[in-house]
Amino acid sequence: MYAIIETGGKQYRIQEGDILRVEKLDIPEGETVEFDKVLAISKGDSFSVGQPYLEGAKVLGKVLNHGKGKKVIVFKYKAKKNYRRKQGHRQPFTRVQIENIQF
Repeated sequence: MYAIIETGGKQYRIQEGDILRVEKLDIPEGETVEFDKVLAISKGDSFSVGQPYLEGAKVLGKVLNHGKGKKVIVFKYKAKKNYRRKQGHRQPFTRVQIENIQF
């Protein structure tokens, strides 16, 4: 059994027990998070697709920790104008373990 959910503007294919990194959620570590934007669920040989979301379907997960990703260098440059700007960015994330898919 797997489901396709949407969170943080991205879509993820998940199963029970999966650990995934999503965009930062404002939920403390150890708390339960509920994803109610379920796009599709596959159970055995049946496949259900929502328009755009499935009614009554939700995915429960547990927040493991929060962190920041690897640094990405943002470098702006204009030729012959002596314009150079170097900046780093680390995207915050939340690591979630999927516990239950309900439909």
